[in-house]
Amino acid sequence: MKSSSPARESEIGQLLLDWHQDHPRPLPWKGKGPYETLLSEIILQQTRVEQGLPYYQRFVTLFPTINDLAKASEDEVLHAWQGLGYYSRARNLHRIARTIVEDLDGAFPQTYEAWLSLKGIGPYTAAAISSFAFGEPKAVLDGNVYRVLSRLFTPNADFFSSGGRKVYQELAQKLLPTDQAASFNQAIMNFGAMQCTPKQPDCDNCLLKMHCQAYQRSVVPMYPPAKQTILKRHRYFHYLVPVDQSGMTWIEQRTGNDIWQQLYQFPLVETLSSVHSADIQKLFLNKFQLVDWNTENTSKIYKQILSHQVIHACFHLLNGLDLPQHTGFERVKIKNLPNFAFPKVVHCYLMDYSIYLNAIHQ
Repeated sequence: MKSSSPARESEIGQLLLDWHQDHPRPLPWKGKGPYETLLSEIILQQTRVEQGLPYYQRFVTLFPTINDLAKASEDEVLHAWQGLGYYSRARNLHRIARTIVEDLDGAFPQTYEAWLSLKGIGPYTAAAISSFAFGEPKAVLDGNVYRVLSRLFTPNADFFSSGGRKVYQELAQKLLPTDQAASFNQAIMNFGAMQCTPKQPDCDNCLLKMHCQAYQRSVVPMYPPAKQTILKRHRYFHYLVPVDQSGMTWIEQRTGNDIWQQLYQFPLVETLSSVHSADIQKLFLNKFQLVDWNTENTSKIYKQILSHQVIHACFHLLNGLDLPQHTGFERVKIKNLPNFAFPKVVHCYLMDYSIYLNAIHQ
């Protein structure tokens, strides 16, 4: 890595600030208070802006203040989060709101260290909130910033290790103008999202090309180095969707240490691999003591990719079936299913089959 200097760092910082003025990226949480900043930053963890924007709008509508969010039940928060994935973020957000309201008398933390002490707040989020909402001179380090720094300085450091992240954090901090922390942090994040893009960046027309070591060495495609691929576990979920004559079905709430804690689902049988419907029939008969199996509709396979797992889900709709009572299951009306928070695969199935299900029982 070529050595840097305060003059060079200052010039890069000013160039990014000037670029940011000419390339604004208006978003509804910019310039708002700490609550809106907290919402947006938690929602945008592992989520693109385009995907997260409607969820932000939903939350500020349902829970206009930190007090409203703190008073909400966990089910209400999870339901509002439904479809966004990584539900631990929603639980952390809810827990943070209650901590601020109940333990801090509604006063938002103002420093990086204070935010970092809250469960669910990591270094990036703590830096983002403290700088955007309170002007603290703390550099943010997200994926976009990492990409810009990697190409600018080509450091010999593994971003995905604690030591490597420290190197990148120090680089970002050196570029940060202490009196314009919020503007600079937004500038370098937007620059990574709009100019220094993951694929086919317009390097020849980049204002930082004279400072960019990857460009000067013609090795831009090599930066940032790719993260080592993690082998994902494949799981096969088979859901029974019983609908009796009165328009009722059965659901349960997931508990334990597995994925999707506290979300709802239909009766489930999990297999080690994809199996034929006849074999699934036997599994359901054994688990739920079904007397008859009259399959009217078996869905397509719904696929959801998680950080370390791939879920393959299939739904077996059985109309007119009275499922025997089972401990842990709740009997609810089909029309009331939208009131519950489901995993994304279940939500997608219900969206696809809502017309059919509603036609069965009004």
